[in-house]
Amino acid sequence: MLTNEDKYKILEEKNRLAELGGGQNRIDKQHESGRLTARERIDILLDPDSFVELDKYVVHNISDFGMAESKFLGDGVVTGYGNIDGRMVYVFAQDFTVFGGSLSITNANKIVKITKLAMKNGAPLIGLNDSGGARIQEGVQSLAGYADIFLLNVKASGVIPQISAILGPCAGGAVYSPALTDFIFMVKETSYMFVTGPDVVKSVTHEEVTKKELGGAVTHNTKSGVAHFMSENDEQSIMTIREMMSFLPSNNMEDPPIKPNIDPIDRKDEALMKLVPEDPNKPYDIKELINSVCDNHYFFEVQEHYAQNIVIGFGRMNGRPVGFVANQPAFFAGVLDINSSTKAARFVRFCDAFNIPIITLVDVPGFLPGTDQEFGGIIKHGAKLLYAFSEATVPKITLITRKAYGGAYDVMSSKHIGADVNLAYPSAEIAVMGADGAVNILYRNLNDEDKLKAVEEYKEAFANPYRAAELGYIDEIIYPRNTRKRLIEALEMTKNKSEVNPPKKHGNIPL
Repeated sequence: MLTNEDKYKILEEKNRLAELGGGQNRIDKQHESGRLTARERIDILLDPDSFVELDKYVVHNISDFGMAESKFLGDGVVTGYGNIDGRMVYVFAQDFTVFGGSLSITNANKIVKITKLAMKNGAPLIGLNDSGGARIQEGVQSLAGYADIFLLNVKASGVIPQISAILGPCAGGAVYSPALTDFIFMVKETSYMFVTGPDVVKSVTHEEVTKKELGGAVTHNTKSGVAHFMSENDEQSIMTIREMMSFLPSNNMEDPPIKPNIDPIDRKDEALMKLVPEDPNKPYDIKELINSVCDNHYFFEVQEHYAQNIVIGFGRMNGRPVGFVANQPAFFAGVLDINSSTKAARFVRFCDAFNIPIITLVDVPGFLPGTDQEFGGIIKHGAKLLYAFSEATVPKITLITRKAYGGAYDVMSSKHIGADVNLAYPSAEIAVMGADGAVNILYRNLNDEDKLKAVEEYKEAFANPYRAAELGYIDEIIYPRNTRKRLIEALEMTKNKSEVNPPKKHGNIPL
């Protein structure tokens, strides 16, 4: 008969085996590849000693292909809950040392359980992905496990924040769970995502491509827009997740966390008086304005390397998190195109889902013309941004710094699609189009000298914010030095905003 001491020793040994994963040799290989283990990642992600593990002793129940003799406690995924800065989060971390982190129905059930707990308790879910894909020995059961996870990703969307870190391979069906979550983090040299690998690509299309070129962090952060953040290593990626969580509420029924603020609300910045060049065709960096107005000049940018003609990200204004959407004149004159419209639309919808006010900074000459854009569907993609701003019911504050031309003026959170407060600098130009283009249409037959005169007259009439202000489309024209104060006042005024869209199952966003 076993004594209590014997029973405690059995528990201790099972804990040791579970925490060893696939064994020391495989742990060493993981480290040699520049990656941390699942448990090491969780230790960095969560506050010290806050992690509570669930389903630590689960094993698979497959006997085909000799699997009955090959079982590991935990079965290749570590799940549980803990704190980030004292706030509850749920987490799962795939363990590449066990069957290459491949997904079995058993560890899919562990992820499903933790997701359901996160939804019931209104806390974010963070997935640390490092997996070779479906466990082939299980056949359709593994595929069923993926689909079970996908379904819950969709049900949790807009209810709790869902964050995915790709910290190794993520291929085939495995990519769709991260794709359904809110933000994807990748590591520059050690992570990749693709639906079909280089070998399949070569056999089908005869293209020669490496894993890194096909689905590495640089590819997905610069070309595809699939990922939102790119880090140098596991530690940096995980610490960036911790930083992001400080801006987000735990669920869609809560407000974002407020931090104490010692940065004066009425802080003026004389440099902003000269930020917008007098030459309307000269670029400037809109991030200088964002950094100037944020608390402590700190802006947390999202998708920094993708569609750089628009800037999105989080900042704090008097301690409250806000989302920024800003045209970037330093890239392609801040023009709206397919990629920038989609990038901004998704961010606007995230902010709206989680009660984060939106500040829109406008300097947009219009939509990018050309066959590539038209054939690629700029009409429907631009409409995504229009839809997102129109649908959003959070406080929406808009500031026009310079150009606001044509349909792009309407789309960029104009008064007409529900913005609460619309501000403008004296340098704002609100018109159907630029002066040169307008004169070419209005006065086709004028000689060059008369055209120049007509251009100047058009500029006097329309290259300013006063016509729009006279009509009530602009609430206030402000001195640039006072931008921070005016934005915070607008946010304070709208913080108790209550607006509800008409009852419906859901809208039909142009996809």
